[in-house]
Amino acid sequence: MASVHESLYFNPMLTNGVVHANVFGVRDWVTPHKMALLVLLSELGRAGSQLGLLERRRLNRLLLPLLQGPDMSLSRLRKAIEECCPHLASSVHIRLKLMAEGELKDMEQFFDDLSDSFSGTEPEVHKTSVVGLFLRHMILAYNKLSFSQVYKLYTALQQYFQKDEKKDGADENEMELTNPEELDGKMEKEELDGPLREEEIACSGPLSQKQAEYFLSQQASLLKNDETKALAPASLQKELNNLLKFNPDFAEAHYLSYLNSLRVQDVFSSTHSLLHYFDRLILTGAESKSNGDEGYGRSLRYAALNLAALHCRFGHYQQAELALQEAIRIAQESNDHVCLQHCLSWLYILEQKIFDSCVLLEHSVNKSLHFGLPYLASLGIQSLVQQRAFAGKAANKLMDALKDSDLLHWKHSLSELIDISIAQKTAIWRLYGRSTMALQQAQTLLSMNSLEAVNVGVQQNNTESFAVVLCHLAELHAEQGYFAAASEILKHLKERFPPNSQHAKLWMLFDQKIQFERAMNDGRYHVADSLVAGITALNSIEGVYRKAIVLKAQNQMSEAHKLLQKLLIHCQKIKNTEMVIRVLLSIAELYWRSSCHTIALPVLLQALALAREYSLQYLASETVLNLAFSQLILGIPEQALNILHMAIEPVLAHGAVLDKGCAMFLVAKCQVASAASYTPQKKIEALESAILNLNEAKAYFAKVDCKEQLRDVLYFQARLFHTLGKTQERNKCAMLFRQLHQELPAHGVPLINAFK
Repeated sequence: MASVHESLYFNPMLTNGVVHANVFGVRDWVTPHKMALLVLLSELGRAGSQLGLLERRRLNRLLLPLLQGPDMSLSRLRKAIEECCPHLASSVHIRLKLMAEGELKDMEQFFDDLSDSFSGTEPEVHKTSVVGLFLRHMILAYNKLSFSQVYKLYTALQQYFQKDEKKDGADENEMELTNPEELDGKMEKEELDGPLREEEIACSGPLSQKQAEYFLSQQASLLKNDETKALAPASLQKELNNLLKFNPDFAEAHYLSYLNSLRVQDVFSSTHSLLHYFDRLILTGAESKSNGDEGYGRSLRYAALNLAALHCRFGHYQQAELALQEAIRIAQESNDHVCLQHCLSWLYILEQKIFDSCVLLEHSVNKSLHFGLPYLASLGIQSLVQQRAFAGKAANKLMDALKDSDLLHWKHSLSELIDISIAQKTAIWRLYGRSTMALQQAQTLLSMNSLEAVNVGVQQNNTESFAVVLCHLAELHAEQGYFAAASEILKHLKERFPPNSQHAKLWMLFDQKIQFERAMNDGRYHVADSLVAGITALNSIEGVYRKAIVLKAQNQMSEAHKLLQKLLIHCQKIKNTEMVIRVLLSIAELYWRSSCHTIALPVLLQALALAREYSLQYLASETVLNLAFSQLILGIPEQALNILHMAIEPVLAHGAVLDKGCAMFLVAKCQVASAASYTPQKKIEALESAILNLNEAKAYFAKVDCKEQLRDVLYFQARLFHTLGKTQERNKCAMLFRQLHQELPAHGVPLINAFK
């Protein structure tokens, strides 16, 4: 189930996707790239009405990222302009060529002519517009240059143009050896409006203040909305180090470095960057300027709070508690209720690691509502619902509580919390065994559009909620035997959440679990055993449970029993009721295989009591099926059939294909065992009904490629056909049985070996 407190980190950079850079020591200066942009603006003004409406609209959309972004090569700039207006790109190239191959006075004349753009009653450019401000900055920066600096700029322009000419020559030689259609395809794939590539930023040189702000804003927004389009962690850190080399006190660069270190789970670097961020924030006086005398103290308490959140994220609960106490102390001294509510939320998370406590959470929700903090209040309600779900509260009450929180979300347009709420509903329905309802909620979230405004080409929903829902969707498809569809969903997850992203562990675990189930169904226990290590690394409890299942399948009963007993004690201690029930069912199966049928009954009754107490309907139905199997073994098939009718409906409605097959197989076994006391005519009808149920079970087992169960069904069918005197059908089942029996290891094929 999704963690609902992932968004409690204080993030001063991401205010509507804009980075507020208060200090930066590098001013704007004239570069060859900016001169090329000035030429573009000059030619755009000359073209005037000659440009079509569509071309002008494309150029206007292109201008803003060009003016704000870092410098780029002339070839890429030309390519960008050509896509909007080929004629204008040719004019810009010719104008630059004349300037680069001419004399220094040509460049001087060009800057003198730029001032004419502002003259007249109807100037081409308004002084306060984005383009006007850029022109004025460049003119001012050029006028401040000394003669030697002007000469260096002219030399740099010549090198800038010559480098492009050399590249064009190399490209022409390459085109002679390359299919033109392939080359056009490559050019179409380039996304000029998208995030900048690593090599382009690396060769762009030092950034000005505006470029640095734009770069940090873009990368921070991508880390939040679509991590796959952000720079790789190593490349982003390299660029941040270059920024900090020019100005070590650039606080926002330290904070982005902190976020980048969190991506790769680097404890040392993330702590180092976080502390540097708040140190620089205090030293530069940025906070005190915007918040008066409270700025200094505000930075200190939020620094302590972020440090507590960081330690909690990495599992350092003692250090987190110490940092949280410091944050609470400073917040109380400053009477900062907002900070105190954040502290209270994190205090609940820390206390939850030790014991279950609803008191803190309920108090936090009430206080958050009182102080007008809907985000925190909703997070508190989500956590309460999650805790009540594990405590076995009725689903209708939980859904009512989530409905109340949804009202807060829509009222305040809290898009992220709407996603979390739907993911919670999906997980709750999965917990209660209602796969149809879980599927409906998952589809609801996937078909929604985000309320947040993001750039074109950026995925809107690359959050933990979507990762959780997609993982549940993959597992639901795998359970129904649609392995190809599950693989497609997992492939999409791998593309959307790369292995180095923070939510990749979710799909990694589900991928390993699906592979494990397929290997177990196929009887490849050595493959399943090799997957246990990967599952254990991601979830230790699941890993130990899967190891016990493999040992049980390999008939290593004593080792499996020891492992399950240890796991049972641990799960009872941490109150993982769902796993406790699954472990009890596995222990009961071990007792059956050891012919201790009477000992299995108390274990199953204990599991049934827990499942009903905690409203785990599907697990309760599965436990009843196991009880029916026990009654069949103990010689009371009629009673087994009676309780089967109570439990089989939820299994057929919401269960996995394998469970459906096992249930129908069990019904057939009970029908055959009950028919022993029937009259001949009634016995024949019972056996024919059992054969029909076996056909249904066989279809289910074939869907998930469960060969061992298929072999058992075929053996059972062959015996029934023999009893009914149907020789042709018997021989067909016998032939299919023999083929499977030769494929699979021979452990003997008893009529009744286990429920699953």
